[in-house]
Amino acid sequence: MTPDQIGFALLYLGLFLLIGKWIRVRVKWLQALFLPSSVIAGFLALLLGPQVLGKIMTPITGEDSFWSNGVMTQEMTEVWAALPGLLINVVFATLFLGTILPGLKKIWHIGGPQLAFGWSLGWGQYVVGILLALFVLGPFFGMPPMAGALIEVGFEGGHGTAAGLQGTFEEMDFAEAYDLAIGLATVGILSGVLIGIAFINWGVKKNKTEIIKDVKEQSKIKRAGIVEFENREPAAKMTVRPESIEPLSLHIAIISAAILVGYVLLELFIFAEATIIGSDLMTYVPLFPLAMIGGILVQLFFTKIDNTEVIDRRMISRIQGFSLDVLILAAIATVSLDVIGDYLVPFLLLAGAGIAWNVLGFFVLAPRMIPTYWLERAIGDFGQSMGITATGLLLMRVADPETESPAFEGFGYKQLVFEPFLGGGLVTALSVPLIYEYGPLPFLGFATVMLIIGLLVGLLYFGKKKE
Repeated sequence: MTPDQIGFALLYLGLFLLIGKWIRVRVKWLQALFLPSSVIAGFLALLLGPQVLGKIMTPITGEDSFWSNGVMTQEMTEVWAALPGLLINVVFATLFLGTILPGLKKIWHIGGPQLAFGWSLGWGQYVVGILLALFVLGPFFGMPPMAGALIEVGFEGGHGTAAGLQGTFEEMDFAEAYDLAIGLATVGILSGVLIGIAFINWGVKKNKTEIIKDVKEQSKIKRAGIVEFENREPAAKMTVRPESIEPLSLHIAIISAAILVGYVLLELFIFAEATIIGSDLMTYVPLFPLAMIGGILVQLFFTKIDNTEVIDRRMISRIQGFSLDVLILAAIATVSLDVIGDYLVPFLLLAGAGIAWNVLGFFVLAPRMIPTYWLERAIGDFGQSMGITATGLLLMRVADPETESPAFEGFGYKQLVFEPFLGGGLVTALSVPLIYEYGPLPFLGFATVMLIIGLLVGLLYFGKKKE
């Protein structure tokens, strides 16, 4: 593969993003679903790629024809397939860069109810998934117990986490888990938005919401994903002078340093484990959760030495958002439809079980765990448990457009404790290797204990408080 082919594949990716945004602006029903342009572009690329258009055209034009790969080349799809596993490191390294880490008391007071609820949903996905794998997927479909972790990996973790674990799945002779996890992540985003909007409408009709009274209040330009002229703000701040270093270059360099710190930490863990214990479990752990820890360490370093605050959170967010857009597009465009077709019934069972648990949690647990603004706050955690953090933020924005409730602040504080473990954190990264190495029962027992802790704290402590 030549540098020109790699460069052209990236240019083509940008073109699909642009087309995805154009479709988002023009198609009303996609606006009603609040689908990100990257998801639309990913589906479009999947349809026009080798797995759909290519298979349709091959009997007509022959296997050697350009059309056998759809509108793409084989080299292009190979480049795209490698991108999610690389860009997930950027997404996680940027989670805490440019943020002020608050005190534990404030995190606990404001973010505690949402942490207890989100914690219960996340660990519950493991409990439900592993039980499903032990009693249904294994005996009837011959799937390994590791399949039980795919609900949390696909729903809480999303496309990026699934992509980051691709190498881990391959090393454990469960390569098809990557495509199943990507499929679950796609189902999670779609159903998360659809069900979440339905829940908000239900809340409005049943007087469960305290902020909005009509979901259709948004303007047409806002539904199209365009910021109104009067509400437009700078995408980032110029914290350094361009003649010294371009601000974007500086922030990319800082992110690079965070990822390298994570890489060094991972290598140290691998070395220590091999030397002290004599095992190789850490070799199965991907880089991205350690890149997140690297980001925290780099942020702490800059907090200590930098009095000029050169790290701008908005700039970091823009880089993170770009990486996530490209990651989602590439992951959906290269997912194997053949694998999902071969495992269609197990795939539907995993998706159905995950959705059912999250819906049950929203209606049964959230009102009893969150003392005030329960729907505005719980809808964000529900969205994240269905389809990554962005889905939760989107649903909270619909339920609380002017940030009048503690939902956003509580959600942000919750992430400081939640993300290092679940939703793509260390537990998500280690769950599959741990089940592979020690079997499903020890991890099921641990997940059950964590679920019980979340339930007890949420129901018996925060649920009894009235702010």
